[in-house]
Amino acid sequence: MQSRPITPNGAVVFGLILIGATMATTGLPGLAIVAVLSMTFAAIEVGARTGIALRRSIVLVFPLALFMLIVWVGVVGRSPTEIAAGVTGSRSAASLHVAFICARLFLIVFTIQLIAARFAQTTPLRFIGALQIPLAFKRLLVLTLSLVETFRHAIDRAHTALVACGLLTRRASMRNLFNSWVLLQTVWLTAITIVVGRLRDKWPIENTLSQLDRALADGEPRSLSRRDLVWLPIALATVILAIGAR
Repeated sequence: MQSRPITPNGAVVFGLILIGATMATTGLPGLAIVAVLSMTFAAIEVGARTGIALRRSIVLVFPLALFMLIVWVGVVGRSPTEIAAGVTGSRSAASLHVAFICARLFLIVFTIQLIAARFAQTTPLRFIGALQIPLAFKRLLVLTLSLVETFRHAIDRAHTALVACGLLTRRASMRNLFNSWVLLQTVWLTAITIVVGRLRDKWPIENTLSQLDRALADGEPRSLSRRDLVWLPIALATVILAIGAR
């Protein structure tokens, strides 16, 4: 086997193993073990793009962390374990519960972002085409990503239209808060219109599905490289250590 960089197949399996280890851990020591492997992978495979993955992960997790702090620490004041045991509890225990949940979610998001950053120079179509999965699943992944991009365009169009008609402002304001329900409805209707148009007119006329199948079939799945066979056993060992750590 030739020496090659980590492949999309190896990266996906590695990420799934790390996510499984993160979800299976029951304490902070286990999460620390997974975090060490994640940072090692970032330093070796991702390099300078690690900062982008880290920043995106923080942006995604921070709103949930803030919400959980308000609910569990500010309002409830007890952890779920203390509630189940029927004891008085403390806010410090609630803070530890929030920290554990947010740390677990952060590691999951960070792992996904690391894999995305590692293959940032590869188009999604080529990445999916290299995966060793059935063609139907490849088609489903590509169409799902296409619809995600559709929703992003729907949000931009709806926001621009509502700003133009004066219902929303470009900056934060009370008007935006009061009229947020209008934005949600507009985004939903815009997205539905675009999706229906693609399913009924655009894709059949352009023969998109057949062309997509040919494009995915042309991308030969790459077998695991030597670097994959190094990372995967390390990831499996991490699962064992993380689950066993208390």
